[in-house]
Amino acid sequence: MNLIMTVLIITMTLSSVLAIVAFWLPQMTPDAEKLSPYECGFDPLGSARLPFSLRFFLVAILFLLFDLEIALLLPLPWGDQLDNPTETFFWATAVLILLTLGLIYEWAQGGLEWAE
Repeated sequence: MNLIMTVLIITMTLSSVLAIVAFWLPQMTPDAEKLSPYECGFDPLGSARLPFSLRFFLVAILFLLFDLEIALLLPLPWGDQLDNPTETFFWATAVLILLTLGLIYEWAQGGLEWAE
């Protein structure tokens, strides 16, 4: 217990000292050159804050969801070696059905249509 307390105190002290040094050490003097975006040595042609299409964001989220689905279903072939493979296959099917219904809903709402 004494060793744990010593290690805890040393860790807390060291992390606090490092955080304080990192906060106070840098001498930041931002000027126009440091605050301007770098565009391969050229002055930027337009604003760096362009509007972003939410359709790209939606497609990215859908890709992540289905990518996660594939990652969750990859160990499914080894599910028959478990004690109760029926339950494993039931839950895998439930996940597939849920995500498929979500995709159908998104498609029906027009979230995957690119034309306005």
